[in-house]
Amino acid sequence: MSLVNQSSVQEFILCGLTEKPNLQIVLFALFLLLYIFTILGNTGIMVITKVDPSLNTPMYFFLHHLSFSDLCYSSVITPEMLANFFRQRKSISFVGCAAQMFIFVTFGAMECFLLGIMAYDRYYAICKPFFYSVAMNSCYCIKLVAAAYVGSVINALVHTIGTFSLRFCKSNVIKHFYCDIPPLLSLSCSDTTINQFLLVIFGILTSWFSLIVIIISYAYIISTVIQIRSNQGRFKVFSTCGSHFTAVSMFYGALFFMYFRPAKSFSVGQDSVVSIFYTIMIPMLNPVIYSLRNQDVKEALKKNIQRVVWYH
Repeated sequence: MSLVNQSSVQEFILCGLTEKPNLQIVLFALFLLLYIFTILGNTGIMVITKVDPSLNTPMYFFLHHLSFSDLCYSSVITPEMLANFFRQRKSISFVGCAAQMFIFVTFGAMECFLLGIMAYDRYYAICKPFFYSVAMNSCYCIKLVAAAYVGSVINALVHTIGTFSLRFCKSNVIKHFYCDIPPLLSLSCSDTTINQFLLVIFGILTSWFSLIVIIISYAYIISTVIQIRSNQGRFKVFSTCGSHFTAVSMFYGALFFMYFRPAKSFSVGQDSVVSIFYTIMIPMLNPVIYSLRNQDVKEALKKNIQRVVWYH
């Protein structure tokens, strides 16, 4: 049976961020600028990690896919949100809403897995440097990323099918600016106990599992750093992990606020602000964090920009 036949709702209406015309123009200009930076920053990271031989390492292989994830889950939400600033009727079809949720959840989970994999990579690079090249070989890195993609797709399929198999007979107005799980569950007149249970179980399997890997990896890294006598050596290690730790803090802070709390505490104003940070700001900030706080990326960018300028 098709998803559409499971519900009396054929489309949803997105509330958007504001109905004030003057504020809409300001927000449109602001978010358009942020989205342009997101596209340029993440595309730049993807290109530079692919073309520069000095960045042909596991760390930058994972960073390449992290930028791809950021670009995808921002692009599935931001263009629709920008268009809705000028629409009288902010509607999205039932199937379109399901597709938006599926893509967003897929790459949101992918971000969790990649942050965990990158922490594991840093653990080997710092704590077991002599085994690093053997343990984190190209074949193993590809398998890790492939497993992350498969796990992310399965996670998204479970949530999307589970959510859109419910009946939405209360209302079709989503009090949010995109199709997300909590606001959709609040519209259903079906029993959402199983959905809440799946949200917790798959949340543990994706975000919590990745977070545990990150915590354990950093515990070993800190233990190794304490044993380094040279201040310069300690600074080098912290500068290597600093960008990743910053990205982890921002991402998981927003993630836990959005999904790991009672559904009844869903607040339109609060959650819209957090969602903006989660869907727009983080994908834009990640390239900045990894380029400004990473000497290798800065040197590679500088070298390739000079090469392009010299060529022209």
